[in-house]
Amino acid sequence: MGWIQLQSDGSVLAQTGAAAAGGLLRDHLGHCVEAFTCNLGRCSITAAELKGAVEGLKIAWNRGYRKVHLKMDSTTAIEIIRNRENEDHRHGSIASQFRQLLNLEWEVKIDHVYREANFAADYLANLGHDFHFGTHNLNVRDSGLVQWLCHDVLGTSHERSVNMI
Repeated sequence: MGWIQLQSDGSVLAQTGAAAAGGLLRDHLGHCVEAFTCNLGRCSITAAELKGAVEGLKIAWNRGYRKVHLKMDSTTAIEIIRNRENEDHRHGSIASQFRQLLNLEWEVKIDHVYREANFAADYLANLGHDFHFGTHNLNVRDSGLVQWLCHDVLGTSHERSVNMI
């Protein structure tokens, strides 16, 4: 009770380098109360992951949520956030923005979530490629989003192809 869950994800298209991010806020019952997507232009996948989380935290703060549990499927992004001494890192400026948000008067927990439980955020991140540059709030009843929310709750597995070298 009293906590909101923020799930975020990033996406970069290999052929163009176009980057996007997206995420959603869920209440204590697991209901989606807010969804967003961002077209980021061009950046690395780690930068997209971090920028998606920053945008989600800004939305949570602006909506008045003061207890946020952020879940991301990028262990690299989480490591950058937690490594406070690494301002010279190539993602240091984004990490600095992140830490400024964390220093506000609220409680934020950050945890890793497996990709199989983050399909809705992945869907929103990929959707960002279809929007103009910037952050866009979305209808939480979007049929595509609802489908992936169900997958997250049920933990439905999906086959993946992995390139072997």
